[in-house]
Amino acid sequence: MEGSWFHKERFLLFLALGLLLQGRGSTFIINCSGFGQHGGYPTVLDSVFERKAFRPVTNFSIPTLVNISFTMSAILDVDEHLQLLSSFLWLEMVWDNPFIRWNPEECEGITKISVATKNLWLPDIFIVEFMNVDKTPKGLTAYVSNEGRIRYKKPMKVTSICNLDIFYFPFDQQNCTLTFSSFLYTVENMLLGMEKEVWEIADTSRDIVQTHGEWELLGINKATPKMSLGTSLYDQIMFYVAIRRRPRLYIINLLVPSGFLVAIDALSFYLPAESGNRAPFKITLLLGYNVFLLMMNELLPTNGTPLISVYFALCLSLMVVSLLETIFITYLLHLATSQPPPMPQWLHSLILYCTSPTKCCPTALQKRNKAMGLPAAHLPGVKEPVELVGKMPGPRETELNGCPGSTKAQQEDETQKQHLADLWVQFSHMMDTLLFRLYLLFMTTSVVTVIVLWNT
Repeated sequence: MEGSWFHKERFLLFLALGLLLQGRGSTFIINCSGFGQHGGYPTVLDSVFERKAFRPVTNFSIPTLVNISFTMSAILDVDEHLQLLSSFLWLEMVWDNPFIRWNPEECEGITKISVATKNLWLPDIFIVEFMNVDKTPKGLTAYVSNEGRIRYKKPMKVTSICNLDIFYFPFDQQNCTLTFSSFLYTVENMLLGMEKEVWEIADTSRDIVQTHGEWELLGINKATPKMSLGTSLYDQIMFYVAIRRRPRLYIINLLVPSGFLVAIDALSFYLPAESGNRAPFKITLLLGYNVFLLMMNELLPTNGTPLISVYFALCLSLMVVSLLETIFITYLLHLATSQPPPMPQWLHSLILYCTSPTKCCPTALQKRNKAMGLPAAHLPGVKEPVELVGKMPGPRETELNGCPGSTKAQQEDETQKQHLADLWVQFSHMMDTLLFRLYLLFMTTSVVTVIVLWNT
């Protein structure tokens, strides 16, 4: 009891002298007689414990240097909707307390002891991006060396705000920041340093971070900007944490099934449109694709518009356009078999050019129509089929011409109708070919894009 009172009086006297001398003081050597006996030394650090409310310096004009480092042991979750990164850190802080000294030779060779943190002054280091309550367990201890160096480690589950860019999902890389600073102490009172080099922090974190999660750690960089609040200037260290999503899950569950459905829809062009089986087949594929999107909607980000959503929208649009084209071609083929409508001049020229540019010359047209049995006066190069249909012999001309003329006119009419039907069939085949090539171009572009994004 008397010893405790004596230590308190000595502490108050030391504090009074320190204040009178404007913060000047001196270190003292702890008398550690009895260190190690019965596993305890209850009063040897009382003088230090009693001044834990004050920053441990011998001169208050000298700032305390706190070296920090951390190890990221796990990336727990990335919330794209709330823009949050959840990770698990082991934070380490190292600083010097000049009032703790002892001679190991006089203290049975003891160079390091563990002390409860509730008895020590702790720097108020916090993470600026922290968005949750600090749930660090209470009752932790710190290691104190015989030279007064205090090393404090604590585990932290950090939920920090992060500006996430999900455009390249699921091949996205995110850069999040963890900024360590002080609540109260400005640069005149506290400076921050590095206990380890940043490459050591990155290498250790990559070796320890769990590999079975969705994210992997790419690297860590740092910057040391000062933070100004009004007239106060605070020291801080900003770490840039680069992480990358593992896309294998999304490729297997999203891209591969979607690619298979689009490929099957492209192969359906080999079904003859006149058979009437293509349209029901495409409707079934379209319904199946919509069900697939509804089932896999939970895997997609709920915030923003990623590139994969654009890909799904293009796939759905192609399938809808393919179905509409099939309906239109089926309608054209039905008209061609019953009463083929006149074909516009520009469309007729386009078909001739797309099938073979050489057919645009009159010589080639004459040879083609002679092979079909058309007279030279009715060549498409001279007069279009539309004009020929409009100039077919009327009933009175048929009566005047008699049966031989009527039979010849009917043959010409049937030949002209057959020619128009062939043109419309050729137009439907051209549309099929064009859309099929568009499918092939889209699938090739998609595969190349996936390979490039995956490798980069």
